Amino acid sequence: MLRRVPKRSVPATSTITTYLLLAEDARKVNPDIARIAALVGDPARATMLLALGDGRALPAGELAACAGVSAATASGHLGAMREVGLLTVVPQGRHRYYRLASPQVAALLESLMLVAAGNPVGIAPSRVDPLLQAGRTCYNHLAGRLGVAICDALIACHALHIDDDIAHFSPSGIRLLDDFGLDTRTLRRRKISKTCIDWSERRSHLSGPAGVALYRRCLDLGWVRRHLDSRAVSVTTAGIKGFATVFGSGFLPPASARCADASLRKMPARGNGHRPA
Repeated sequence: MLRRVPKRSVPATSTITTYLLLAEDARKVNPDIARIAALVGDPARATMLLALGDGRALPAGELAACAGVSAATASGHLGAMREVGLLTVVPQGRHRYYRLASPQVAALLESLMLVAAGNPVGIAPSRVDPLLQAGRTCYNHLAGRLGVAICDALIACHALHIDDDIAHFSPSGIRLLDDFGLDTRTLRRRKISKTCIDWSERRSHLSGPAGVALYRRCLDLGWVRRHLDSRAVSVTTAGIKGFATVFGSGFLPPASARCADASLRKMPARGNGHRPA
């Protein structure tokens, strides 16, 4: 005997209306991903964004030179990126400087670099600056082989372990950072910090508040120095000795990240009239 197949129930009109309202709300709330992706995907605009990846603020003229475009073209690019919230403007006297609008924009760029580095037809090794691979800033913390080496050294001395991209600090690790001169009051209350997957090394480096504080302390001690007009950083002679003291004689910065102190041009101090802080 044949069994009657029940008819599919059709959502009531009120339910369909609810679905349409939710979809409309989603379109209003969600960011315009396609528009942002199109802006970031342009080679000239991507070059400008990456030039700002260490948190500096740069004038339009420098960004135009970095991207190899005219001043008028650069102005159009910068205006479009400012409109969608990728950049912000810092006025200083008659001059205007551009910087990344937030750490989230920097994280977006690093994530795109990570995806591109894993693409078989992605970034050609010959086009990647060896100095950036050796040591660089990832917005406001250390990255590249130097950043990864520091993270590995902290793991090796049982200062931290990484679980699901989160660094968990041990009591001995907090003491190590305290001895290094970091303010560890917040870390003592919440013993974690973020990590990033390094796009050039495909391994973790320390980010978050601990990564930021570590980088600033290395700058204050003169252990690392920023390159002028680049995100690259180099380890000074004092830094080579200092890192060996903290992490043991086996810690050696990447050879291409070491510098002769006198030959490296030092970044002008922020707030000195050359560039805004």
